[in-house]
Amino acid sequence: MNRQVVLSLAIGLALAGCSSMESRRTANGDFDYTKVKQRDALQVPAGLDKPEFSNEYAIPEIGKDAPRQLVGEKLDISSPHLVLATVSGSHVEEGSRDAMVMFDKVDDSKPLDTQVWDNLLSYLEEQNIGVMSFDKDQQALVTDWLVYQEQSSSWLSTSSVDRKVAQQFEFRLEMKPHGRSAVLTAHLRDYQETLNEQINATIEDIDTRRAEVDMLNKVLAHYENQLLIANAERAAKIREGLQSELGFDAKGQAAVLVEGDFQVTWPRLLLVLKKLGFNVTDLDQSSGLIYADFQGKESSWWDSLFGSDKGLKLEQKEYHLQVGDLGRQTSITFLNKDNQVFDAQALKDLYSPFSAVMAEDNLDL
Repeated sequence: MNRQVVLSLAIGLALAGCSSMESRRTANGDFDYTKVKQRDALQVPAGLDKPEFSNEYAIPEIGKDAPRQLVGEKLDISSPHLVLATVSGSHVEEGSRDAMVMFDKVDDSKPLDTQVWDNLLSYLEEQNIGVMSFDKDQQALVTDWLVYQEQSSSWLSTSSVDRKVAQQFEFRLEMKPHGRSAVLTAHLRDYQETLNEQINATIEDIDTRRAEVDMLNKVLAHYENQLLIANAERAAKIREGLQSELGFDAKGQAAVLVEGDFQVTWPRLLLVLKKLGFNVTDLDQSSGLIYADFQGKESSWWDSLFGSDKGLKLEQKEYHLQVGDLGRQTSITFLNKDNQVFDAQALKDLYSPFSAVMAEDNLDL
């Protein structure tokens, strides 16, 4: 009895695993409904009341451009492929039939087109996909042939099906004039399928879109993963202490020079200011400006760090900070509310407690 059950289960699983690609894309059952003739409307004899009819379940007329041949076995029932805009700052255009995704710039560390191309090239390199041509001036990239092969066979038959598909893609990036938005499009440039040594170079429109969307989604998944890794590394750097020294900014004004790039120093500076008793009221990272009110710090915190007689020698009023990108260093220039730069002595008085907090490890995020 148990053997019969096991054997029946094994046969069932084998048969289920033997479905071809075509059968997976075709509805189960017969297609006799395609041969059914349209019935005439109900004829009511003269002298009798005509019953009331409802149009609630009426089937609408097919549009003039509808593909009328796609019925029965010719109708592909596989699920549609949608572009998954998972990358921060990305989105799709509703109703678009192209495999495309739009990006808005959220990282000012480098130009948007450079970010997109760098991640696309990184994905291709990771997958060992060659690049046939890349012209950044024309914002276009053509891949080498991508080839994958599959073999299916039936447990109840000695026959097998060998299928090899080769695809070549073209990516184009359209930049908006302001440089803060872009549209990346994936296009299936060439296609070739070999089925049991028979070559087919034609492909249905629905399969073309499926291939394009699938490729674009793989690129976006890689892009998102790279951002997650970069954000994790950046968060770790922000928590680490940064050394600093007194010096001058790009304009020759007295400033604090932090040993860290702008993208790491900026968010850490916001944490440092909070620790020191500043309340940030406004900021603009693109221009490096911060507006903050100094409200003082609780004495217990200062006592534990510097002793009861030490702290920031500042009046409780509004201050401005100008943060500058110097490459491996970042300059921080302190100004009063009238945009007058702190003189050397005022900056020196501020520097000791400021540099101590900036150098503190594991600063709370």
